[in-house]
Amino acid sequence: MDLYNRLLFYYSPAKINYALQQGKSYICSAIIKYGLQDFSLEILEYCEPDKLLIREKYYIDLGAEYNIVQDPTIPPMSGRTHSKESKTIMSDAKKGVTGENHPRFEKNHSDESKKIMSDVKKGQPRPVGAGKPSQVIEVTDITNNTIISYDSISEAARALHLPNHNIISHYIQRNQKKPYKGQYTFKKL
Repeated sequence: MDLYNRLLFYYSPAKINYALQQGKSYICSAIIKYGLQDFSLEILEYCEPDKLLIREKYYIDLGAEYNIVQDPTIPPMSGRTHSKESKTIMSDAKKGVTGENHPRFEKNHSDESKKIMSDVKKGQPRPVGAGKPSQVIEVTDITNNTIISYDSISEAARALHLPNHNIISHYIQRNQKKPYKGQYTFKKL
C-alpha cells in the first residue's frame, strides 16, 4: 500500500544488501546481478486496499518470478513450520550481537566521548511520540536552604548523585513529605 517506501527500498543499496544478507529477496539479488537499468516499474492496476492481496495473487499467477510468497492471500506460514535451524537463526537475530562477539565488548566510551554524546543530545527536541515528556522537578535542600529546578527527573538524579532516578519518581508518586536522606524534598512543577 505504501508505494513510496516500497520503491525507496529498491533504490537504497544499503537496504538491498541487508535483504541479501538475510536471504530474503529474489528481486534484490536480481537487481544486484543485472543492475537497475534492466528493470522497469509499471503500475498495472489501481484498486481498493482491501483488494490488494487478491489482485497481487492474480498477477503472481500470471508469472511473477520474483515473489517469494506465491499466494499472498494465505496468512504467512499457513500450514508450514520453520525448521529447527531457522528457529535458532531467528532467535539469535532477535537477541542481537552480545558478549565477546559485540564490537564494543569490554570497551567503554572515554569521558570525552560521553561528554560529546551528551552535548549532542542536549538541546535536541525529543522525537514525536518518543517516551514520556520531561517533567520539571523542584529540589529543596533543607540543610542548605536552597531550591533548584531541573528540567527532568533524570537530570535531578544525576545532579544529586542518586543511584537511580526512580527514587525521585517514587517520592513524588507516594506523596512523601519526609525529606529523602533527611535532606531533599522533591516537587513537580
